[in-house]
Amino acid sequence: MDENVDEQSKLPELKLDAKQAQGFLAFFKTLPPDSRAVRFFDRRDYYTAHGDNAVFIAKTYYRTTTALRQLGNASEALSSVSVSKNMFESITRDLLLERMDHILELYEGSGSNWRLIKSGSPGNIGSFEDVLFANNEMQDSPAIVALFPYFRENGCMVGLGYVDLTKRVMGMAEFLDDSHFTNVESALVGLGCKECLLPLESGKFGDIKPLHDALTKCGVMLTERKKSEFKMRDLVQDLSRLVKGSVEPVRDLVSGFEFAPAALGALLAYAELLADESNYGNYNIQKYNLDSYMRLDSAAMRALNVLERKTDANKNFSLFGLMNRTCTVGMGKRLLHMWLKQPLLDVKEISSRLDLVQAFVEDTALRQDLRQHLKRISDIERLTHYLEKRRAGLQHIVKLYQSSIRIPFIKNALENYEGQFSSLIKEKYLEFLEIWTDNDHLNKFNNLVETAVDLDQLENGEYMISSSYDRGLSKLKNVQETIEQQIQDLHRQVANDLDLPVDKALKLDKGTQFGHVFRITKKEEPKVRKKLSTHFIVLETRKDGVKFTNTKLKKLGDQYQKIVEEYKSCQKELVHRVIETASSFNEVFRPLAEMLSELDVLLGFADLASSCPTPYTRPNITSSDEGNIILEGSRHPCVEAQDWVNFIPNDCKLVRGKSWFQIITGPNMGGKSTFIRQVGVNILMAQVGCFVPCDKASISVRDCIFARVGAGDCQLRGVSTFMQEMLETASILKGATEKSLIIIDELGRGTSTYDGFGLAWAICEHLVEVIKAPTLFATHFHELTALAHGNTDLEPHGKQMVGVENFHVSAHIDSSNHKLTMLYKVEPGACDQSFGIHVAEFANFPSSVVALAREKAAELEDFSSDTTTSATTGKEIPLKRKREFGSDDMSKGVARARQFLEEFSNLPLDKMDLKEALQQVSQLRDGLKKDAVDSNWLQQFL
Repeated sequence: MDENVDEQSKLPELKLDAKQAQGFLAFFKTLPPDSRAVRFFDRRDYYTAHGDNAVFIAKTYYRTTTALRQLGNASEALSSVSVSKNMFESITRDLLLERMDHILELYEGSGSNWRLIKSGSPGNIGSFEDVLFANNEMQDSPAIVALFPYFRENGCMVGLGYVDLTKRVMGMAEFLDDSHFTNVESALVGLGCKECLLPLESGKFGDIKPLHDALTKCGVMLTERKKSEFKMRDLVQDLSRLVKGSVEPVRDLVSGFEFAPAALGALLAYAELLADESNYGNYNIQKYNLDSYMRLDSAAMRALNVLERKTDANKNFSLFGLMNRTCTVGMGKRLLHMWLKQPLLDVKEISSRLDLVQAFVEDTALRQDLRQHLKRISDIERLTHYLEKRRAGLQHIVKLYQSSIRIPFIKNALENYEGQFSSLIKEKYLEFLEIWTDNDHLNKFNNLVETAVDLDQLENGEYMISSSYDRGLSKLKNVQETIEQQIQDLHRQVANDLDLPVDKALKLDKGTQFGHVFRITKKEEPKVRKKLSTHFIVLETRKDGVKFTNTKLKKLGDQYQKIVEEYKSCQKELVHRVIETASSFNEVFRPLAEMLSELDVLLGFADLASSCPTPYTRPNITSSDEGNIILEGSRHPCVEAQDWVNFIPNDCKLVRGKSWFQIITGPNMGGKSTFIRQVGVNILMAQVGCFVPCDKASISVRDCIFARVGAGDCQLRGVSTFMQEMLETASILKGATEKSLIIIDELGRGTSTYDGFGLAWAICEHLVEVIKAPTLFATHFHELTALAHGNTDLEPHGKQMVGVENFHVSAHIDSSNHKLTMLYKVEPGACDQSFGIHVAEFANFPSSVVALAREKAAELEDFSSDTTTSATTGKEIPLKRKREFGSDDMSKGVARARQFLEEFSNLPLDKMDLKEALQQVSQLRDGLKKDAVDSNWLQQFL
C-alpha cells in the first residue's frame, strides 16, 4: 500500500477533551481481550483504533510508529491512531479480503457509551459489504465452512457444512479422510473457503494438527467454537425457515448425514442467519459431492498458478488473470473464479461448453456484438442481494433497469446466429430469454421503472420518483411549482422597486441557513441603503455582498420549505413501495444473472482463443477410462503471454501402456518445470471448457491433478523443505487414482543423494505399478531412466515396467568453449550427462571455482557396466554412481532397504514431537547398520 505513506500526512486529528477521553478509557477497559480482533471506533469524520490494534495499524499500514498518539494520563496512557475514511476502507479490504488472520469490529457511540454495530471475518463479510465494494468490484464469493471431525481407527470421518452468504447457498458433505486430510483440502479449494469453524478439543493434538496444517496451506482462517455449538437439535426447523420450498426435501437431506448437520448447525449460529428476517425463504440447500468436480489441492493450485497472487508481475502470470476477459461488472469474474476451482468431469458438460466457445470463436461478429452489450450490464447478483437484504435504494433499481433494457439486444444477437450450434444456443439461452422478456417478467419490470422513476433527472445524478407516478406527489409538485413562480414574481417586483436589473444586480439565492434571500454586491449597496433599512431586513453582510429579505419572501420561503419536506416524505414512501415491488422480480433476475455470467465467461474464453498470436485449439475430450492424453505443439499459456518470451512449443503424448509414465531429464533452466506444468494447465483449461494452447489436443478426463513442484520452504510453519516435499508426496500416494494426473518435479533432492534416489525410485515404482496414473516425473537422478529398460542391478529381477518412457529437454554444448545453449525442446530418450557446472557458469561463478568443480566431478565419475540409451547419439551409455555387487548381496540388500523405507514411511511423524521422531528414526537406522555388516550393497548408503 504505497498510498498509505501519503495518508500519514493527512492523519485526522484525534479530538477528545479530558472528559471524553476519560469516559472512553473506562469503556475500553471493559472490552474482552481478543488477539484476532481489530476494533475501530467511528468518530463520525474519522475512525480510531487503540492499544495493540493501534500499534498494529501504525506499523502495518502507516509503516511508522510516529502515527501513534497517547490518550489519557501518562500512567494510564493508551496508544491510539486515527484513520481517515479512505484509509479505513483500504484497511477493511486488506483485513477481510487479503490477510485472512483477523476479525473486524466497528463500534459507534461517544464518551463511555459505545456499542458494537458491525463485525466481520474473512468468511462473513456481509456487514462490511458497503465499505468493501462501494468503489470496487466483488471478484470472489467467499464461503464459510464448518468441519466436524470424528476420528476412527481407519481414518477420520468428516462432516462438512458450508454457507455462501453472497449467493445464499448452503450445503453439506460427509466423507472418510486420510491422515493428511486430502479430501478436506480439495473441498476447501473447490468451495473457495476463506474461514473454517472447528469444535474446540475436537481430537488429540497429533490427530488434529494435520487438519490445522491443511487449513493453513489453503490460506483459510481457523475459528474455534465450543463443541456445544455443533448440534443437530432443531436444525430441520431452522432450515425450513431459511430454505425455499417445503420442509420434506430438507428433512430427507439432513437425515442422510451423521456428522454434517452438526457442522451446518454451528454455521447457522455463527453467521446469525436466523436473526435477519430477510434471509427467510431465500436460501437454497444442496448436497456437496466431492466427486462432481476435478479435485485440486493447494499445492496444485500454486504449481499451476491458477489464481492471482500479490507477487504476480502482471495479470498474465496467473491462469485467472490470463483467462479473465469478462465484460460484466463482477459477475463473470466470480463465476470464472469458481469454474477454475471446480473443473468438470462429465464429458457431455465439458463438450457443451466447448461447443458454445467454438460458436463464438467462429462467429466474430456475434462475439463482438454480445461483448459490447455485456459491457453495459451491471452486477445483477449484487443488486438483487441488496434488494433481498432491504438495503437497496432507487439507484440500484435504475441499474437493474439499465441492465434489463439490454437483454432484448442480447436475445436478438443470439437469434441471428445460424451456425452449427444454433440448437444448443436456443436450448441454453433463447428459450429462457423468450420467457424472461415477456410482459409478465422483464417488460413488466421495465414498465414499472419507466412509470415510477424520473429518468430525465439521471443526467443530473438524481434518483427521484416521477411526479406523475402518484396523484398525491403530483399535487405536491404543482403546489411547489406555484410557490416557486410566486417567488420569481416577487424577485422581479423587488428589482423594479429597487431599480436594479434582475439577476445581474439583484440575485435570488437559496441556502440552508436563511432559505430564500435576495443578494446584492457591496458595490450596489450604497445605492439602495435607504430602502433596505426601511422596507427590508438585512440578514448578513460579507465580501460576496449583502443578503436581505422581506416578510413576503420569508413567508413564501417557509411555505416552499414545508412543501419540499412533504414532497421528500412522499418520495421516500413511494421509493420504499417501488423497491418492494421491484423485489418481487428477484426470481427473474437471479437466473438471468447466472445465464449472463456464463455467457460472459464463455465469450471471454472465445476472445482469448481468438486473440492470441498463436490461436488456441478445441480439445477432443474422452472419458477417464478410455483414450490417451495427446498434446501436439502445446504451450504454457501464461509464459507465452509474457512480452519477452518467444515460446517454443512441445509435444506431450501420454499413451496407456507405452508412455503413461514419463521420466524427463535435462539441465536446470532447460524447460522441464515449464513443460510438466503446461501439461497440467492445458488439461485444467480443457476441463473448465476452454480451448487450449496447442496445435492439436486429445484429453482423457482426469479426476484430480496432483503436483509436487518447487521447493518452497514452509519453515514459518516449522516444516523444512524436505519435510514439505515428503508431505506433499505422501498426499499424492494416498489420494491419487488411475484417473488422476501426477506432476512431480525434482523429488528427493532435499536430502542425501542415496536417500533421495532411493525414495524417488520407490515412489516411481509405486506410481507405475500400483496407482497407474499418467505421470510426468522431472528429475536429475539420471539413474531413474533405467526404469524404462529393466536392465539395471537396482532392480534385482531385471523386470521392465510397462508404460515407462524417457524424455529429455535438449541443450547444445559448444565443444570448443564448453558454452551451454538451451534448446527448450522435449525429445525422446534419456539425457546422457548433467549440466550443473554449465549452469553455474551461467550464474557467473569464478572461473577457478568452475575449473575445480570439473576436476572433482571427473574424479567422482564411477561408472558401472550398466547402460541406458543416449538420446543424442543413440548409443548405449553407462549409468553413473553405480558399483558392482553380487546379485545375492544386492537382492537381500534391496529387500532390507525396502523394509527400512516402508518402516520409515509408516512412522506417524505428524503425530510425534521432534524428540520422539528422532528416537524412532535412530532405532531404524541402527537396525539397518546392524544388517549392513554383511551386505556391501547396503554399506554404500551408510
